[in-house]
Amino acid sequence: MHTTYLRDLFYLHRSKIIFGILALFMTVQEVKSQGVGYRRRHLEYYDDKPIHYGILFAVPFTRFNIKHSNEFIPKDSAFVIQSPTNAAFRFGFVVNAFLTEHFDIRTTPSVSLYNRNVKFSYPSGTEKTERRESTWIEVPILLKYKSLRRVNSRMYMVAGMTLGIETNVKRSRGNGAGRLDTKSNDLSIDYGVGYEQFFEYFKFAPELRFSHGIANVFQPTKNSLGTGISRMSTHTVTLYLNFE
Repeated sequence: MHTTYLRDLFYLHRSKIIFGILALFMTVQEVKSQGVGYRRRHLEYYDDKPIHYGILFAVPFTRFNIKHSNEFIPKDSAFVIQSPTNAAFRFGFVVNAFLTEHFDIRTTPSVSLYNRNVKFSYPSGTEKTERRESTWIEVPILLKYKSLRRVNSRMYMVAGMTLGIETNVKRSRGNGAGRLDTKSNDLSIDYGVGYEQFFEYFKFAPELRFSHGIANVFQPTKNSLGTGISRMSTHTVTLYLNFE
């Protein structure tokens, strides 16, 4: 119980630290802009174009949220089932469509390389870890709210939903093999905040995005690993580096 609490506390503070770095970066840029009499405005007519394209690189920190079943603590079952947070890698493309002065429609189709684990601890002192190494194609649809541009910088927020499909499905199905199975599709609610910095030839935008899975990705089985689980959903915090 204490281990799970400490892990969640660390996970929460890590997200705050990343968010604080973004806020600090914006503050430094604002101070610089106030201390200089004239600054060149890069990509001055950037928002006049209806559609912009770009690329992204991202580092997700991901795990499963696990809900126990009514059969969670029988004599021969695990007494602790948890999913530690693991880092992953994501790369993809950015497509941003202009709507109004403050709103855009945005999608960032990407390929994600995940390594999510489920750890089982037994009364005998033994442990077993089920690894879910997988490749996912994820396509979000996001509404973007952007602030007014201050010379070469501005803040923005995004919110929407993401559809994910696993591409390398290689696991046993059914009731045997002593494996923990998961489904090959996912749906999540996304929201986040970002900072845009305009340079002479491109725009750089670091972004922090939270994703909460609303689909149950647990594939029911009758083996011992699936006995204590009724629901599994994904939870991911991602640091994006967008280049447009």
